[in-house]
Amino acid sequence: MFGDMMNMMGKLKETQQKVEDTKKRLDTVLVDQSSNDEKLKITLTANRQIKSISIDDDLLEDKEQLEDYLILTLNKAIEKATSINEAELAAVAKEGMPNIPGMDLFK
Repeated sequence: MFGDMMNMMGKLKETQQKVEDTKKRLDTVLVDQSSNDEKLKITLTANRQIKSISIDDDLLEDKEQLEDYLILTLNKAIEKATSINEAELAAVAKEGMPNIPGMDLFK
Protein backbone atom coordinates (compact mmCIF):
# COMPACT_ATOMS: atom_id res chain seq x y z
CA MET A 1 0.00 0.00 0.00
CA PHE A 2 2.81 2.42 0.88
CA GLY A 3 4.49 1.63 -2.43
CA ASP A 4 1.26 2.41 -4.29
CA MET A 5 1.05 5.77 -2.53
CA MET A 6 4.65 6.61 -3.45
CA ASN A 7 3.97 5.56 -7.04
CA MET A 8 0.89 7.81 -7.16
CA MET A 9 2.84 10.75 -5.72
CA GLY A 10 5.56 10.25 -8.31
CA LYS A 11 2.99 10.13 -11.09
CA LEU A 12 1.34 13.32 -9.81
CA LYS A 13 4.70 15.14 -9.78
CA GLU A 14 5.36 13.93 -13.31
CA THR A 15 1.94 15.16 -14.42
CA GLN A 16 2.51 18.52 -12.75
CA GLN A 17 5.75 18.90 -14.73
CA LYS A 18 3.95 17.95 -17.96
CA VAL A 19 1.29 20.58 -17.24
CA GLU A 20 3.98 23.23 -16.74
CA ASP A 21 5.72 22.14 -19.96
CA THR A 22 2.40 22.32 -21.82
CA LYS A 23 1.76 25.84 -20.51
CA LYS A 24 5.17 26.93 -21.82
CA ARG A 25 4.48 25.29 -25.19
CA LEU A 26 1.12 27.07 -25.41
CA ASP A 27 3.04 30.36 -25.37
CA THR A 28 4.30 29.38 -28.82
CA VAL A 29 0.91 28.34 -30.24
CA LEU A 30 -0.49 31.32 -32.14
CA VAL A 31 -4.18 31.95 -32.72
CA ASP A 32 -5.18 34.28 -35.55
CA GLN A 33 -8.57 35.96 -35.68
CA SER A 34 -9.86 38.49 -38.19
CA SER A 35 -13.01 40.52 -38.44
CA ASN A 36 -15.42 39.30 -41.12
CA ASP A 37 -14.22 41.94 -43.57
CA GLU A 38 -10.52 41.47 -42.66
CA LYS A 39 -10.17 45.11 -41.53
CA LEU A 40 -8.93 44.01 -38.11
CA LYS A 41 -6.54 41.12 -37.48
CA ILE A 42 -5.45 39.88 -34.08
CA THR A 43 -2.86 37.29 -33.11
CA LEU A 44 -2.54 35.92 -29.62
CA THR A 45 -1.03 32.88 -27.94
CA ALA A 46 -3.04 29.93 -26.69
CA ASN A 47 -2.24 31.36 -23.23
CA ARG A 48 -4.24 34.45 -24.27
CA GLN A 49 -1.37 36.91 -24.59
CA ILE A 50 -1.87 39.41 -27.44
CA LYS A 51 1.03 39.31 -29.90
CA SER A 52 -0.20 41.66 -32.64
CA ILE A 53 -3.10 43.79 -33.79
CA SER A 54 -3.40 45.01 -37.36
CA ILE A 55 -5.95 47.77 -38.08
CA ASP A 56 -7.04 48.87 -41.54
CA ASP A 57 -6.73 52.64 -42.02
CA ASP A 58 -10.49 52.90 -42.71
CA LEU A 59 -11.21 51.92 -39.12
CA LEU A 60 -9.06 54.74 -37.76
CA GLU A 61 -11.60 57.29 -38.97
CA ASP A 62 -14.43 56.03 -36.74
CA LYS A 63 -13.58 55.54 -33.07
CA GLU A 64 -16.86 53.77 -32.18
CA GLN A 65 -16.58 51.38 -35.10
CA LEU A 66 -12.98 50.55 -34.17
CA GLU A 67 -14.00 49.89 -30.57
CA ASP A 68 -16.79 47.57 -31.73
CA TYR A 69 -14.39 45.70 -34.04
CA LEU A 70 -11.86 45.31 -31.24
CA ILE A 71 -14.41 43.96 -28.79
CA LEU A 72 -15.91 41.45 -31.22
CA THR A 73 -12.65 40.24 -32.69
CA LEU A 74 -10.77 40.06 -29.38
CA ASN A 75 -13.60 38.09 -27.80
CA LYS A 76 -13.59 35.59 -30.68
CA ALA A 77 -9.80 35.25 -30.47
CA ILE A 78 -9.86 34.78 -26.68
CA GLU A 79 -12.61 32.18 -26.99
CA LYS A 80 -10.61 30.24 -29.58
CA ALA A 81 -7.38 30.45 -27.53
CA THR A 82 -9.19 29.38 -24.35
CA SER A 83 -10.65 26.36 -26.12
CA ILE A 84 -7.18 25.26 -27.29
CA ASN A 85 -5.66 25.93 -23.86
CA GLU A 86 -8.30 23.99 -21.94
CA ALA A 87 -8.22 21.02 -24.34
CA GLU A 88 -4.42 20.74 -24.16
CA LEU A 89 -4.23 21.02 -20.38
CA ALA A 90 -7.16 18.63 -19.87
CA ALA A 91 -5.48 16.01 -22.07
CA VAL A 92 -2.25 16.23 -20.05
CA ALA A 93 -4.09 16.12 -16.73
CA LYS A 94 -6.24 13.15 -17.75
CA GLU A 95 -3.19 11.25 -19.02
CA GLY A 96 -1.43 11.71 -15.68
CA MET A 97 -4.28 10.90 -13.34
CA PRO A 98 -3.65 7.83 -11.22
CA ASN A 99 -6.08 4.98 -11.72
CA ILE A 100 -8.31 5.55 -8.68
CA PRO A 101 -11.27 3.18 -8.48
CA GLY A 102 -14.57 4.95 -9.04
CA MET A 103 -13.05 8.09 -10.57
CA ASP A 104 -14.25 7.04 -14.02
CA LEU A 105 -17.77 7.93 -12.81
CA PHE A 106 -16.86 11.65 -12.96
CA LYS A 107 -16.23 11.94 -16.71
